[in-house]
Amino acid sequence: MPAERAAWYHSRVSDSAYVASGASAVPAAVPTAIATKTVTSRHSALVRVTHWITTLCFFALLVTGAEIVISHPRFYWGETGNDLTPTLFKLPIPASRRLVPTGYKYVLPDANGWSRYLHFQASWVVVLTGLLYAISILFSGHLRENLLPGKADLSWPAVSTVISGHLRFKRPSEAEAWSYNVLQRLSYLFVIFVLFPLVIWTGLAMSPAFVSAVPAAVNVLGGQQSARTLHFFVSLALLLFLLVHVVMVWRAGFRSRMRAMITGTIITGRAGTNPAGSNTERT
Repeated sequence: MPAERAAWYHSRVSDSAYVASGASAVPAAVPTAIATKTVTSRHSALVRVTHWITTLCFFALLVTGAEIVISHPRFYWGETGNDLTPTLFKLPIPASRRLVPTGYKYVLPDANGWSRYLHFQASWVVVLTGLLYAISILFSGHLRENLLPGKADLSWPAVSTVISGHLRFKRPSEAEAWSYNVLQRLSYLFVIFVLFPLVIWTGLAMSPAFVSAVPAAVNVLGGQQSARTLHFFVSLALLLFLLVHVVMVWRAGFRSRMRAMITGTIITGRAGTNPAGSNTERT
């Protein structure tokens, strides 16, 4: 055949993929898009287990703590405080006990017995879980690699960039979403090494049995009522952290983050081309 026709013929053969079947050649289907998946390890089993145990305990502590506060929504400073002493501040809610002067003419249902029992049990579970987590991140390298910010991260340009992105509700990129920025690192460190130890300390300072053995634990705080007031504010700080944490997880991708914290892996995908028309996925 002429050279021009042969070149046209061979170019057509290369453009449309042919698959040999017996003695005949059948053109393949039109290329279709498939998903190319990459599975990456994200959270260790220990991190996931301690995370969910802490989540359940925190929910139990939040519910039971609210019930304990409702039984006496008045806060004091010092060693003593009761219905007849002046308050540092009081919550504008009715109490669950008639003797507590809150100004309301009705009381809420009282469940102070079971709430104190469950609060005590959940607190010890979260204390032991927190100790296990703290020890594990020290020896596994998780603290050094993922939580401690570097010198470059602590520079004002880096910090201001992260802050401005949050203020403008800027959605992080895929790479940024799967790594902790400087604000996240500082927040986690503050919660792990400041708020959690402080909420445990103030909780123990309200225990007569513990105070009788370690009286300095409450004396440093100024008394048992001071410990109760501080315990309340630290709990509010932890609740605020939880709300911000949930919102940030939702904005970054709730399903992918939940999958990572349950299975320990993340799956990232991109569109590929399947010349044979197959809908299989590569992992």
